[in-house]
Amino acid sequence: MVQTTHIPVMALKEQITGNHHAFLESLRHRFLDGDRKAALQRFENMGFPTKKDEEYRYTSLKEITEKEYNFFPKENHNITKEQLDQLHLGEENFDWITFVNGRLCKELSKVSIENAEFLSFNYALNDEKHRDVFDKYFNTIASDKSAFTNLNQAYCKYGFFLKVPKNVVIEKPIHIFYISQNQEENTFYNTRNLLIAEEGSKVEIIESHHNFDGSYVLTNSVTEIFTYPNAKADWHKVQNDSDTSYLIDSTFAKQEKDSLTTVNTFSFGGKLVRNNLDFIHNGSNINSFMNGITIIGKDQLVDHHTAVHHNFPNCESYQNYKGIFNGKSHGVFNGKVFVDKLAQKTNAYQQNNNVLLSEGAIIDTKPQLEIFADDVKCSHGCTVGQLNEDALFYLRARGISKKEAQALLLYAFANDAMQNIDIEPLKEKISKLLAEKLEVDIEF
Repeated sequence: MVQTTHIPVMALKEQITGNHHAFLESLRHRFLDGDRKAALQRFENMGFPTKKDEEYRYTSLKEITEKEYNFFPKENHNITKEQLDQLHLGEENFDWITFVNGRLCKELSKVSIENAEFLSFNYALNDEKHRDVFDKYFNTIASDKSAFTNLNQAYCKYGFFLKVPKNVVIEKPIHIFYISQNQEENTFYNTRNLLIAEEGSKVEIIESHHNFDGSYVLTNSVTEIFTYPNAKADWHKVQNDSDTSYLIDSTFAKQEKDSLTTVNTFSFGGKLVRNNLDFIHNGSNINSFMNGITIIGKDQLVDHHTAVHHNFPNCESYQNYKGIFNGKSHGVFNGKVFVDKLAQKTNAYQQNNNVLLSEGAIIDTKPQLEIFADDVKCSHGCTVGQLNEDALFYLRARGISKKEAQALLLYAFANDAMQNIDIEPLKEKISKLLAEKLEVDIEF
């Protein structure tokens, strides 16, 4: 009889602690070492959140934290232009930036940005000219109360930095691709993005992540967005990755007076996706838009946690999230609106509507308001239900199949969450993904 030895899997927290020194030694820049070590210490003190934590009571991370990961991805890849074309939105007139295995891949990118500073995050860290930018912006709005943002600060290396100067309008949307390929082991990425839209400027970003391997990828992404007076910054997240992908996404947006910022989140793929979104108002007459569409099945989980901090008067925020759940999928929505006593004349709207297509699907939804001002218009609400049988009957009586009738009703249900997308190819891509996920061959 052959005796086998069971080799225990090292918990992710131990891997993080054990690999940090080697990670620091791999960096060219070392001016953030002290901050990184402090962030790692905060992470170690917190540990990964569990279901005992209120913010994660519906989302278990055990599947993620009990795997082993490689912290140093192989750089070699064989991504072809044809493979990348499959990921495009039909945006021949866009710019696009492609990161493969963490590294900026110039031959698979198309950059025509003028009058703006665009750098890979790693390059910006190594460039003395941008030290003052990091001192002023880096990690100033990302919460140090979150285990994942502290972990990202300790390990961040990949991602991009974009500064749009005063009154510069970037006409073309910029699509950022994060691709992982040729990784034999499970791989851990900590991506970091920094967007600064100065006064009167305008920029639109599309972000997507793609795992080309059968092994698992864990991406812990942190984005900080600074929108100055009369500037407009739109960030669209297209989450349609493989079943071997985990994504923890934390986005923080700080707005100055008279600015407009939008974050749209479209969640279709990925085994487990957690979206943390924080808007911070730092002036009056601010507009903030948060829209989301989630369509998942099987045993996928998508968790949206949003917060808007109304700190000044005469500001508006809109949250509109739609969810469609099939199989044994699980959706979570926890939206918060905080209105300070100084924030009179606030107008805040928050809505989460969900459709369950199977008995095994679950949605936990919790819209919340904390209001300390008395002259405001704030509303919130949520619905959970099934498709209207009378509407289905009406469509089927006109010769439309059951599956197509369902798809038409679900498209109509989700459509208003796409209304403020200014990029037509993106709107068309989301419509196609809706048809694909609903398993119908219809052009909506």
